[in-house]
Amino acid sequence: MLKRLLFMIAALTFMASCQSKELIRPGDTLEIAYDKALNQFNNENYSDAARAFETVISIGRGTDIGQDAQFFLAESHFRNRSYLIAASEFSRYVQFHSNSPRRQEAEFKEAISYYHMSPRYRLDQSNTLTAIEKFRLYNVRYPNSERAGEVAEYIGELRTKLAQRDFSAAEFYMRTTRYNSAAIYFGLVLDQYPETHWAERAVMRQMEAYILFAENSVQARQEERFRKALDSYSTYLQLFPQGESRSRVEELYDRANRGLNTALRRSEVAEG
Repeated sequence: MLKRLLFMIAALTFMASCQSKELIRPGDTLEIAYDKALNQFNNENYSDAARAFETVISIGRGTDIGQDAQFFLAESHFRNRSYLIAASEFSRYVQFHSNSPRRQEAEFKEAISYYHMSPRYRLDQSNTLTAIEKFRLYNVRYPNSERAGEVAEYIGELRTKLAQRDFSAAEFYMRTTRYNSAAIYFGLVLDQYPETHWAERAVMRQMEAYILFAENSVQARQEERFRKALDSYSTYLQLFPQGESRSRVEELYDRANRGLNTALRRSEVAEG
């Protein structure tokens, strides 16, 4: 039992000694400190690596090693999924090392950090908007990048999320019988995100919103609102002639036409 205890103590002492040698110590040269930080990074100890690279930056500011340490500090936070800090550190790298050959990689990683922070469509989309902005800037600066197609896909995915957000808001207004507000938000989906799959459904639902708005309006406003529904029908035919919702749109067209004709007859009777 005693031998086993002594063995464990010796093993722990040896491990502590090894770990101590891996840490940056007073008196280490800049090169040794950087190698120790890079060793932590390569061993996937990203939290320890980030702290080590911060030390290297503090003693090697203005040197090539300090520049490399700044990049790997950002990369350590990125791989540790600390995306907010990573985005900030990649931005700092680009700001202070604008002529670095790693600038393009840093700008991409800053954008992808915001992409990873983009939440579900029902939540605040500030990070989504920032990610789109950063990705677009990347493709403007590096139009021939091998990542141009990948970046375009990220932008498309994020814009689809924003379209879903606005579509969901419109559906909320439909459920709460605020049909005019619903129609406006369905229109926003089409106007701002016409390339997404939400656009076709939005036009169909906008048409339905205007019909319900007309049917629940006073007689004097019904004609105007049924005509808006028919305008949505024309938009649908122009943009989505083979759309999945075509049959439903035709049903709504008949309903809007009947409503408009009834409203016109009532107006004629009232004027007569």
